[in-house]
Amino acid sequence: MNMNDKLVSIAMNIILHAGDARKLISEAGDNIANLQLNKAEKKLQSAHESILLAHKAQTNLLQKEANGENIPYSILFNHAQDTLMATTTEFNCTKQLIKLVKTFIKNKQEEDIK
Repeated sequence: MNMNDKLVSIAMNIILHAGDARKLISEAGDNIANLQLNKAEKKLQSAHESILLAHKAQTNLLQKEANGENIPYSILFNHAQDTLMATTTEFNCTKQLIKLVKTFIKNKQEEDIK
């Protein structure tokens, strides 16, 4: 397999795992909207595992280039990195949203007790 074929394979692997994570994050958002926070957290844990797989594939290639291996430019790999970055951002925002909702619920419960 030549380097271009390897690069396509790596890029598709990143896109696949980032896409899986993005779907799980969206489902977690639906869970949050329904105040199913435990389900949302489980979805985010699964999403995190997919993000780690995508990140590992990206990092392996970047390490090769850092070690002097000639890696050709690929718009597909660029797209894969962009997809991973966007998915990671969505993950972080959704994680923060869960914290926000938990805080809101806690404050509301404390207010109802008063």
